[in-house]
Amino acid sequence: MRIGVITKREKPHKSGSVMQEAIGLLESRDVTVELIYPEAACLDIAQIKNEFDLYLLKSGTELALSFAGVLHTLGARILNPYPTVVAMRDKIITTKMLQAADVPLPETYLATDALQLAELLKEGPLVIKPFWAASQGRGVQIIRAAAELENIGGEDGLVFAQRYHQPDGLDHKLYAIGEQVFGVRRVWPPKTLEDKIGEPFDVTAEFREIVWRCGRAFGVGLFGVDLITSSRKPYVVDINTFPGFKGVPNAASLLADYILRFEIREKKRERETREISETREKA
Repeated sequence: MRIGVITKREKPHKSGSVMQEAIGLLESRDVTVELIYPEAACLDIAQIKNEFDLYLLKSGTELALSFAGVLHTLGARILNPYPTVVAMRDKIITTKMLQAADVPLPETYLATDALQLAELLKEGPLVIKPFWAASQGRGVQIIRAAAELENIGGEDGLVFAQRYHQPDGLDHKLYAIGEQVFGVRRVWPPKTLEDKIGEPFDVTAEFREIVWRCGRAFGVGLFGVDLITSSRKPYVVDINTFPGFKGVPNAASLLADYILRFEIREKKRERETREISETREKA
C-alpha cells in the first residue's frame, strides 16, 4: 500500500507531531508513505498524476488545495476529499450545513461593510472572523462598540460575524477518530505546546451527539470540533478537517489504524460497486 501525504515542510525546530508518529507506525506495517510538498518546486500541472493508493490532505495552503483538487478530478482516493475540505474551510458553507444538521451555533451574519453590523451590537458583542479557515485565532476580533467597526476590513469584500458568547471557562476541543470521540480542554488562542496539549476530559453524551451531527453533516469520520459553553449552553465555534489531535491519548496509533481501515473499507466499497455494475451489464 502506498500513501501520499500532501503537506508542508515543518519548521526545523518542530518535531514529534502526531502525524509524524502515525507515519512511522504505518511504515512499520509495510506501508510506503511519501510526503508531497506542493510548494517545494514549480509544478507542471500536466505532470500531476494519481500515483498512490490513498492521499491524505494535511496542508491547507492554496496550492495544496489546488493540488488535491486536480487529484480529485483524476479520481484519486483522498481520505479527506477535496470537496469536503473546501466546504469545511469555508465558514459560510459550514455554518449553513451545520445549521441544517441542528448543530448549536452562535447567530451568524454576513455583510459587505462592517458598519452594517452596528445595529446588531445593541443585542451584545460580536466576533469578527475570516470566513476562510484560519488557525490559532488569527484575524479574530471581539467587537463591543459600533466605533470599533470603522477599522474592520472585509475579506474578499465580505465580513463574517457571529454573536459573542462569554465562555464559562476553557474551550473544549473535540476530536473524532472513527467511532471514538476525545475531549481536551484548553485556552484560546493556544500559544505554547502546553496550551495546545491542554487537559483531557470525559466527553459527555450531549457533546458526543453534537460531534456526530457535525460528522454526519459532512460525511466524515476524522475531524475536530471547537466548542464553548456559555451559561452552560454549548456552541460550536469551529470545525477542522484534519486537526493535530494533540492531547488525545495514543493518538498516533488510533490515526494509523483509522487510515488503514479506511483504505480497506474503500477498496471493498469500490469492488462491490464494480461487481454490481458488471452484473447489471450482463443482465
